[in-house]
Amino acid sequence: MSRQPAHPVALRDTRIVAGIAALAFVAVLIGGAFLGLVIESAGDFSGAAAAFDSYLFRVVRFTLWQAALSTALSVVSALFVARALSRHPVFFGRSFILQLFAIPLALPAIVAALGVLALYGRAGYFAGLLTTVGGENWPGVYGLSGILVAHVFFNLPLCVRLFLEALQTVPADQWRLASQLGMSTRPAFRFIEWPALRQALPGVAGLVFMLCITSFTIVLILGGGPRATTLEVAIYQALRFDFDPARAVALTLLQILLTFAVVALLSRLGANTAAESGLSVAPRRYLSIGRSETILNALLVMLALLFVGGPMMATIAAGLQSDLARLAGERAVHLAVATSAALALLSALLATILSVSLAMARRGLATERGRKNRGPLLEYLIDTGAGFVLVVPPIVIGAGWFLALRHVGSVFAIAPVMVVAVNAIMAMPFALRAIRPAYDAASERHERLCAQLGITGWARLRLIDWPVLRRPLATAFAFAMALSLGDLGVIALFGSDTLQTLPYLLLARMGSYRTADAAGLALLLGLVCFALILLADRLGKERSL
Repeated sequence: MSRQPAHPVALRDTRIVAGIAALAFVAVLIGGAFLGLVIESAGDFSGAAAAFDSYLFRVVRFTLWQAALSTALSVVSALFVARALSRHPVFFGRSFILQLFAIPLALPAIVAALGVLALYGRAGYFAGLLTTVGGENWPGVYGLSGILVAHVFFNLPLCVRLFLEALQTVPADQWRLASQLGMSTRPAFRFIEWPALRQALPGVAGLVFMLCITSFTIVLILGGGPRATTLEVAIYQALRFDFDPARAVALTLLQILLTFAVVALLSRLGANTAAESGLSVAPRRYLSIGRSETILNALLVMLALLFVGGPMMATIAAGLQSDLARLAGERAVHLAVATSAALALLSALLATILSVSLAMARRGLATERGRKNRGPLLEYLIDTGAGFVLVVPPIVIGAGWFLALRHVGSVFAIAPVMVVAVNAIMAMPFALRAIRPAYDAASERHERLCAQLGITGWARLRLIDWPVLRRPLATAFAFAMALSLGDLGVIALFGSDTLQTLPYLLLARMGSYRTADAAGLALLLGLVCFALILLADRLGKERSL
C-alpha cells in the first residue's frame, strides 16, 4: 500500500494563502487608485466632463505622436545596427559594445535626461559645433527634439539586443546552405535574416511604443513647456501646480485607456513587456562579407556607439566638474541619500516578498490543479497579477491615491508609504522573472519529497527553498532597489520639503537653475544604480552557471 502525503492541504494552503495576500495587496493598491478617481469624478462630474477640451486632445495627440516618432527612429536604426553586429560575430570590442548597450537599462531616466542636456543643450558640449553648423545660436534640445533623442538613447540599445536575439535563432543549417549555394549579401538578407527580423518586429515596436507612451521623467525634464506635454506630465501638472482635480481625472482616464489598448496589442503580438534579453555571444560562421559592406557596418556600429556612449560620458564629465566635496557635506544631500536608501530598501524588500509569494502560489496551484476547490481563475490571476501593474503607470496610481487621500487627511503625511508601495509593485514583474524559474525548477525536484515528509511552511522555506532561492532573491532585490532609487514618478507627486529623495532633490536643483549641483547628484545617483544593476547581473550569471 503506497504512502499518502503527510500534509497535502497544509502544503498547498501555505503557499496559496501567501500568493492570495500578495495579489490582494496589488488589487487594493490599484483598486484604491481607481476608487479615488471614481469618487472624484462623481463629486464633480461636470468638471471632469468639461476638462475634455481642445488642450486635452492636443496633449493626447502629442503623446501618441512623440511615441510613434520615437518608436520609428529607435526600431529602424536598431534594425541596421543589429544586422551589422550579427554579420560580424567576432571582432575586438564586440562584447564591450553589447555590455555598453545594456547600461541605459540601468540608468535612471532623470540621469539620462541630464546627460542629453549636457551634450546637446544650449550650454552643452556640442552647442558650439551645432551653432556653427546651423549658422545661429543653438537653442538647445528642449521640446520634441530632446524627447526623441532621450527616447532613442534608451530604446535603441534595447531594440538592438532584441533584434540580435532574433537573428541568433536562425538555424546554422540555413547559413551553411546559403554558403554552399554562393548566396550573396542581399539575397541572404531577404531570405534568411529578414524573416527572423520581421517576426520580432511587431513585438519590439509595440514594446518601445508602450515605453514611450508611458514616459514621464524624460518629458518632464526635456518637454520644455505646454506644447511638448504628454498625458502623464499633464496629470502631474494638474495636481501639483494647478490643483485641478477634474482635469486630473479626465487625463488619468485617458491615460488608462491608452495603456490598456497598447498592452492589449502587445499581448496579441507576443511582446516581452519586461524588456529582458539574454544574448548569446558565441561566434557563428556567416557568409563572406565584402570590403565595402564591412566599412559600412563598422560606420553604423561606431555611430550607434557614439550616440549611446555620448550622454553617459557627458554625465560623468559634468558630474566631475561640479563641486562634489561641497555636495557631500550638505545636510540636504545627506537627508536625500538616507531617504532614498530607506525607501528603496523597503520597496525592494516588499517587491521581493510579493514576487516570491506569487511564484510559490503559482507553483502550488499548478501542482494542485486537479483539486475541485481550486479553479483555474485563481491560478490565472496569480500568474498574471504582476504583469497587470504594467498596464497602469505609477503616475496614474499616485494620482488616484492623491485624490482619494486629500479627503481624509494630509496627503504628504502618508507619502513614504505610497512611494514604497507603488515602487514595489512596479518592480514586481522584473523581480518575478529572476525568482520564478529558480523556484519552479526547485519545486520540480523537491515537491513530492516535501509532501511525503510533511515539510511545509517556514520549515520548507528555510531547509529546502532558501538554498536554491538565495541568489535569485538577491538578484531580484538588487534590481528592485535600483529601480526604486531612480524613480521620479511617484515622489514627484508626494514629495515635499520634508520628504526628498535623490531624484526629487535633483529635480529641485534643476528647477532653481543649479545645474552644476544637479550634474553632481546625477553622477552619484547613476553610479549607485549602475552598481546595483551590475550586482544583480553578476548574481544572475553565477546562478545560471
